[in-house]
Amino acid sequence: MGNREDLLAGAKRCLIEKGYSRTTARDIANASGVSLAGIGYHFKSKEALMNEALFEAMREWGDDLAATLTADVKPDATPLERFEAAWDRVVESFTRLRPLWLTQFELLGQIDHLPEVREQLVRATGEARLGLAELFEGVELGGDPERERLAGSLYQALLTGFLSQWLLDPASALSGREVVTALRSLTS
Repeated sequence: MGNREDLLAGAKRCLIEKGYSRTTARDIANASGVSLAGIGYHFKSKEALMNEALFEAMREWGDDLAATLTADVKPDATPLERFEAAWDRVVESFTRLRPLWLTQFELLGQIDHLPEVREQLVRATGEARLGLAELFEGVELGGDPERERLAGSLYQALLTGFLSQWLLDPASALSGREVVTALRSLTS
């Protein structure tokens, strides 16, 4: 790897270990083994480097979540069985990627001061809606934009709300079976 790639890798490590706000340029230089001057040379600013590292980490997380949610789902599973299995995998993903989730929640409180991050989060959120709808429903929804928007927004709201509860108190987080039971009680 070159200095640019080392800086990105170091910044991603710092995101996970320290979060977005608490990471200093010196932290990144130490984590990457590259001089402080390298940050300015390759990225112009620490913020630009942190933003690129964040966006790369978010893409990797999205790919990881997609692989996690589609693994070992029976092709003949009912929608509720598919949801239950996917939800349990989401919980496992939260455990594995807790630092990245904490960083994303940290950034939500700062988006009014970080326009580039806000723009990227808006774009990523839009892409995530479609991806979540396809993953949880097990089909491509192409052709019905309103269904995609509604289903994706619902899954995203469930996921984000669940995640905030899980970050505060993982022991009380609902399993996939419990979420399905709760959904059934809402519709009966």
